[in-house]
Amino acid sequence: MAKLSLTFRFLRAIGLNYSEEEYGQVGLLTVIGKFCANPYHALLQSMMDWVIFAPVAARMVRPWLLRKMGAKVGKDVFIGDHCRFDLNHADMITLEDHVHITSGTRILCHRRNMDNYRIGDDSAKLPYHVLPVVFKKGSMIGMESMVMPGVTVGEGAIIGAAALVVKDIPDWTMAVGAPAKVVKAIQERSE
Repeated sequence: MAKLSLTFRFLRAIGLNYSEEEYGQVGLLTVIGKFCANPYHALLQSMMDWVIFAPVAARMVRPWLLRKMGAKVGKDVFIGDHCRFDLNHADMITLEDHVHITSGTRILCHRRNMDNYRIGDDSAKLPYHVLPVVFKKGSMIGMESMVMPGVTVGEGAIIGAAALVVKDIPDWTMAVGAPAKVVKAIQERSE
């Protein structure tokens, strides 16, 4: 293995175990630049749950803040309290019109690539898959759920509380569990 650069040794010394295979020879200025690239991240994520915004937070403040972080957010989106979004990849999140995300939901756009992970490997050095997450028009996700990278939740789909969504959920279905599985197809209204 090649000798680690001074930057990598410094980053590892402070607990940031970046993979050289993934990031290459990263300079300290590059790391600082990435950190400062979107000044909204730290402040805006903390503002998501400020009590002072409570009366208007779910339908006005949180969608606006998520847009400022780089996400694509449609009209009349509801974001409950204590939701967490993948700050470094917010630009990979799409919430179409009338999406409803309830309290405690976590949305991730990156995960470790485990394809080549073998006995004796250092899991902290595995590269990441960075994939988009899309919530189609009118979809809803229940409290304390987690949505993994690469998932599309279909139009009008409903995800039950505490679900772990690891694959696409079709339009107009209900899915529950960990991992989330479709348990019901939503029927057309008969007059």
